Amino acid sequence: MKNIGKSDKIVRVLIAVLFTVLFLNQVVTGVMGIILVILAGVFLLTSVIGTCPLYLPFKINTNHKK
Repeated sequence: MKNIGKSDKIVRVLIAVLFTVLFLNQVVTGVMGIILVILAGVFLLTSVIGTCPLYLPFKINTNHKK
């Protein structure tokens, strides 16, 4: 079941790009940099598949398509 709407996807992609840029420009390095890159990957993956596993137990749904 898709539970991520269009605006939620856009925000996730923008955050992923921001995290990646921060890491590549060495603004954030070390363990925190690796965590940000992993989070960027998770945000991109969830926006592509349209489902966020963390939304499921809380019954959050930003996809308002009928």
